Parts: sequence; structure tokens; C-alpha cells
Amino acid sequence: MTRPLVMLHGWGLSARVWAPLRAAMAPHAAFDAPDLPGHGAAAPAASAALAAWRARVAAALPPGALLCGWSLGALLALDLAEHHPEKVARLVLIGATPRFVGGADWPHGLAAHTVDAFREEFLRDPGAVLRRFVALQALGDTRRRELTRALGEALSAPESDARQHAALSDGLALLAHTDLRGSLAHIGQPTLLLHGEHDALMPLAAARWLSDALPDARLEVLPACGHAPFLSRPADCAASILRFAHD
Repeated sequence: MTRPLVMLHGWGLSARVWAPLRAAMAPHAAFDAPDLPGHGAAAPAASAALAAWRARVAAALPPGALLCGWSLGALLALDLAEHHPEKVARLVLIGATPRFVGGADWPHGLAAHTVDAFREEFLRDPGAVLRRFVALQALGDTRRRELTRALGEALSAPESDARQHAALSDGLALLAHTDLRGSLAHIGQPTLLLHGEHDALMPLAAARWLSDALPDARLEVLPACGHAPFLSRPADCAASILRFAHD
């Protein structure tokens, strides 16, 4: 594959989460997997504004990339595709939604009061929230125990890291306030959506809606998977990404 491949992980994790997918793709393609702002070894963005996170990621993004985002990384990938089309040639979105929080006109997200409570609890006990978030991501997957362990090993920071907890709080604010539904008509890049059949965080209905709303998208549903299908079925996800890259 000649096009650069860049992977953006989800909230609370680090680029280490891509290790099984990297191994599955290694014979055929290499990819760059930066830590998101304030995650892993990366410095935080200037603020919790989507534009600030976009600017930080875009600065290191090569032109003409196949950009793959998971969860929060998928939201960022969509936003980058709209604002930096010269850098994003194609999109792969895993466990994606245009809006994380539900509402009267959006039945495919988590309830606003649930998200608010989650954010408030994170300020009091970030370690407990990170562990609960990992458990939610593994729900619905036949390899739930293995996934929980793998996700725990890829957490962004130790429970005692106050600096990173402040940055992760900004990431939660980003999830709570971002709504990209009005931007989708401007995102014309070919897009592959990979979604776990039993995703408990980003409902499959959100991915179906997203697939219909994007001008050039197709959806592949991975049965018996939760929010992180690239961990439970890395070979299948690698094969789908490679086929899409060569279409």
C-alpha cells in the first residue's frame, strides 16, 4: 500500500491499543499511530475545543492519507476530512458516531444525564471511571475477558497522573459537545465503517445512520463484537482495511 495509513485511537487509551491490528497488517502495510492530544506521551491540546484538537493532529498528518479513527478518533477523523481534505484521501471509521450524546432528535447516543454523571465522577475518581469505560467497551463481545485485559493494558496514563487526567477531562468534554451531523454532506471521501454488532457505547443504529448520511460510505458489521472489533477480530479488520485501501 503506497498511501500513508494513520490510526487515531479512542478516549482514555493510547496508541498501544493498535498493537494486535498492527501485527495483523504487518506483512502488508505499516501505519503511523500517534497518541491523541493529552493521551499517552502526547502533550494536551490548547483547549477542549474540537478545533484545537484538529489543529494538533493535522500538524503531523501527511497529505493523501488513509485516515482510520476509532471512537473519539473517528469523530476527529471526520472533522479532519472536512477541514483538511488535502490530507485525507480515504476514511476508515471504527465504532463511529456523529454524536456521542443522545437527545430529542438523536436517539442513537447515550443519555445526556448519563454522560454528565460520567464526567462528574471522572473528576472525583478518574481511575474508577477509566476501568468502567474499559468494561463498557468490551460488553457484547464474545472475547470480553481478553478485550478487557487488552484495553486495560493500553490505558493512557496511570491512575495517579493528575496532568493527564485534566487532559482526559477535556476529551470527555469533546465527546459530550461534538455534533457532526450537519457536516457530513461536505465529507466526500470514500469511507469504510467497521462496527461491532453489539457495540454498547456507539449503537449500530448510529453507524447505519452515518453510512446513509455520508456521500460515499459503506458499512461492514462484525458479528458478536462490541466497541473494539479490531481487538477481538484483528485479522478480519485488517483484511477489510486492506481491501478498501486497494479499491
